[in-house]
Amino acid sequence: MKLEELRGLLKNKEVIEEINRHLWIESQKAGYSIGIERATDEWLTLYAEGWMKYHMPEKYKSVKERKKKSVTKKTTAKKVTKKTTAKKVAKKTTVKKTVKKKTAKKR
Repeated sequence: MKLEELRGLLKNKEVIEEINRHLWIESQKAGYSIGIERATDEWLTLYAEGWMKYHMPEKYKSVKERKKKSVTKKTTAKKVTKKTTAKKVAKKTTVKKTVKKKTAKKR
């Protein structure tokens, strides 16, 4: 999941408590305060998806479905570009061959 999608979770009080807990634990490990921004980014990247899966299963499923749809659109677009580039390469090689044949006949 993208960080932008997960930032919507910051409106939830439980998420803020989890981030504060993460801030405290990681600051204790480091021996200094890691800062709320770092703690927020770390928690969102490492734990938000799992938290969302457990506490908000409906929303998690809808986000996953949207992600699947966008992935299938991207793969379809990639296939189309691969086909068109293959056709372009084939055209270039046939043009080169015909040019070589014409120049060879002239000599």
